Amino acid sequence: MHDFYEFFAGGGMVRAGLGPAWRCLFANDFDHKKGRVYRKNWGDVELRTADVGSLTAREIPARANLAWASFPCQDLSLAGGGAGLKGRRSGTFWPFWKLMQGLIEEDRAPQVIVLENVCGALTSHGGKDFATICTTVQEGGYSVGALVVDAALFVPQSRPRLFVICVHGRAGPLHSCAADGPSDPWHGRIRGAYKKLPAEAKQNWVWWNPPVPQRRTATLSEIIEEHPKDVDWFSEEATEQLLAKMSGINRAKLEQAKRERRRITGGLYRRTRLDEYGRKVQRAEIRFDDVSGCLRTPAGGSSRQVILVVDGSSVKARLISSRETARLMGLPDTYELPENYNEAYHLTGDGVVVPVVRHLAEHLFEPMLDWFKSRTIAA
Repeated sequence: MHDFYEFFAGGGMVRAGLGPAWRCLFANDFDHKKGRVYRKNWGDVELRTADVGSLTAREIPARANLAWASFPCQDLSLAGGGAGLKGRRSGTFWPFWKLMQGLIEEDRAPQVIVLENVCGALTSHGGKDFATICTTVQEGGYSVGALVVDAALFVPQSRPRLFVICVHGRAGPLHSCAADGPSDPWHGRIRGAYKKLPAEAKQNWVWWNPPVPQRRTATLSEIIEEHPKDVDWFSEEATEQLLAKMSGINRAKLEQAKRERRRITGGLYRRTRLDEYGRKVQRAEIRFDDVSGCLRTPAGGSSRQVILVVDGSSVKARLISSRETARLMGLPDTYELPENYNEAYHLTGDGVVVPVVRHLAEHLFEPMLDWFKSRTIAA
């Protein structure tokens, strides 16, 4: 049994991914709505609903093997305002790290720390924010490495995310979990950010190298419900209005799908683009590769994904259902979602894909922690 802390916990998707061989000692999120969902699924014992900046190390119990922090991404996102680690939301990395410093000073440093965020964290402020994260954690006595994992390796959703994995000290378990240099598919986006790191940060760098999973067989079509409970199919008029927003390229994709004369499911997003005159217009952009676009929190109508089902000349459209979003995150149908559609979409769109966590746990965290445990027993 391994123990963990889960910060910025949301609905507990990291907890779901780690699985029953892991014991949660403490969980935290400031969002009361997410907190209610967390308690529905995981109970009321470990969760503390509070701003991470209001916590102190003495409130964090015992010593965990792993501390996970999926701190907010908005200021690091390419779609954000560019505030980076100085931003109000992504800047919550700092109070989280202050808690870790407190644990380190009390000789309760977690053996593994995982920081999860969007890939924009690699390039924010020309790579300076990523370098700051790496050097800060290394100054706390950790070896650091990063990899980008696209959830499409595991579920039918295109969702690349950055995972910064930090191990206290520099010991034997690193050798079995790391490569001599960058490797595919984990480090394609990491290479450029690594080059910009200061020389001292590269000395305690690790190229994490979990095995590539078996080829995914699940498809978007398989998770789609014919009669979802919380969304309705659009009217013919509304569907035509949506299709009218397609560019020539996307209209050609639709016509090709019709010609195939079989049931085809696609994911569609409304995007703001510039037309040939430089004016901002809304476009409907579709993909028919049986993979969903990346789920995002529903800050506006354009961020809600639309499901398009083509069957010969028949075209139906509707918003993706909340249960479908949960399935795209790898959550089982037994997972309890909020009854409110927007709250459910926000919860899932802001989460961590469950089988990604499980893969990293099985092939990185657990082997390393088992090694640490064996050393402790031997001593």
